[in-house]
Amino acid sequence: MNSKIGQGTRAVWAGEEGYLLGATQVPVVLSAAFGYRDMDEWLNVATGKAEGHIYTRNSNPTIAVFEEKARLLEDAEAATSAASGMGIISSPLFALLASGDRVVSVKDTYGGTSAIFNEYMPKYRIDAVQCDTADHDQIEAEIAKGCNLLYLETPTNPTTTIIDIARLSKVAHAQGAVVVVDNTAATPINQNPLQLGADVVVHSATKFLGGHADALGGVACGPKHLIDQIHHYREIHGAVLDPMSAYLLLRGMKTLDLRVKRQNESALRIAQFLESHPAVEPVFYPGLESHAGHAIARQQMKGFGGILSFLLKENSLDAVGRFIPHLRFAHAAGNLGAVETIVAPPATSSHVECTPEERAWLGIPEGLIRYSTGIEDVEDLIDDLASALKGL
Repeated sequence: MNSKIGQGTRAVWAGEEGYLLGATQVPVVLSAAFGYRDMDEWLNVATGKAEGHIYTRNSNPTIAVFEEKARLLEDAEAATSAASGMGIISSPLFALLASGDRVVSVKDTYGGTSAIFNEYMPKYRIDAVQCDTADHDQIEAEIAKGCNLLYLETPTNPTTTIIDIARLSKVAHAQGAVVVVDNTAATPINQNPLQLGADVVVHSATKFLGGHADALGGVACGPKHLIDQIHHYREIHGAVLDPMSAYLLLRGMKTLDLRVKRQNESALRIAQFLESHPAVEPVFYPGLESHAGHAIARQQMKGFGGILSFLLKENSLDAVGRFIPHLRFAHAAGNLGAVETIVAPPATSSHVECTPEERAWLGIPEGLIRYSTGIEDVEDLIDDLASALKGL
């Protein structure tokens, strides 16, 4: 697709130029296998010498369109998918690392990602180092000690910490490392890590890409030689994206540009409101000038995203439990990135896998509230928050 075409147009049309059977919407192909009577053609498709599909665990027409749309939104050479965000996050780690390798990351990654570093990497004798998230000097020092893969997430979930992708990618490449960036919170509308020096970008498509909280999925984009390795690992461990889920994600992606821009605007106004409220301190949102990563965010992001987090002055899980039931326009649930506003403490959502002590080590207060802004009228959301805070 022409590089001059905007992201809004790509979200609608990318990957869908070649219609199947004349359909103007991508059909859901639910067949597990695809048949061939010509043995030579079958062998060529099976060995990758010709385009086609043989088994949905390997590839499928509906899933292929989803991957192509994500590829073009991230302006990548290739893309592959998995059945969930964690399915695609784990795939490059296990596909590209081997026993004796060293991976450098940050503390403030999604809880499931942290679990891979803390629970599973040691079993494979892979050294996993998690640095203080905002300490770029420490991250660079650990990379210099040896690094095969640098794994970043920015903005982070749930504290919205910002990491300088270009700076750290340059340092990692000097060590011969592959750079993987989780771009779930930013989306391709707000940030394109590959253009900043990253090698592979991953998304939990369950979140903003799908946008309707009704389908699980994940996607990785990057150069073909790396995506081929990730795809091969995924097709062997078997966490394949379901064709129906791929269809739902595709349908959601058509409004990605509209949704994200609305969420950007609303999240900033809500963050500004909360920052001025006497019952709240502090507010974490990269669009605020008070945010420690605001300057970096302005350099590498087109918008600041739909996620913010904040602490009630009474910093406790008990206070969160008294606050959330007063919200009218917010699902209390372990998800984010949907058309409806979603609110949750990390203790029950992003970092439920962690103990309170582990969350403290990761720099995540028990009383932190993650607020994923939906597409509702922002005045209603602000009134809703004001009413709930008054209830405290």
